[in-house]
Amino acid sequence: MRRILKISSKSTCCVQFQSTCNLCQESHKTQVWLCFLVLSSLSISTCAASADNTRPLQFCLKALQNRIEKSDAMLYAPSVNDIKENCENVSLKCYMLELIMVLNEEEVNDTIANCIFNFNDILRPNTVGCPPCEAYSLKNITIFLDRLNNLLEKMTAQKNK
Repeated sequence: MRRILKISSKSTCCVQFQSTCNLCQESHKTQVWLCFLVLSSLSISTCAASADNTRPLQFCLKALQNRIEKSDAMLYAPSVNDIKENCENVSLKCYMLELIMVLNEEEVNDTIANCIFNFNDILRPNTVGCPPCEAYSLKNITIFLDRLNNLLEKMTAQKNK
């Protein structure tokens, strides 16, 4: 009788141990998938506003151009030649901030203008080594829009290389 108890005790122990191992494996799989999900979402948000997304921005600018051109503001507008290597996104952020100011001053509050605000919200440039917006010259709205479009075209061309 004693011997039977020992055997059943061992088999219970083995079942418990095996069950615990299966739970660990399932937990490990869940952890791996959660890590994958978090890393995927982080990589999307850090790359969200780059040359990949400039086409919709160009479309918005064209749609808003007539209302934006009414502004008589002088705006910081770096030319493509003034922008240091790896500072395109910083300069683009400068353009977005200036453009938002113009939209607010001209009271442009429609859904097309939202694309400018949304693009600005996702644009997170690395500012290390790049000059601030105020380092560039002030230009009228016509030159500002021309230079902004040149920058967007340059960024699109670099992406397509």
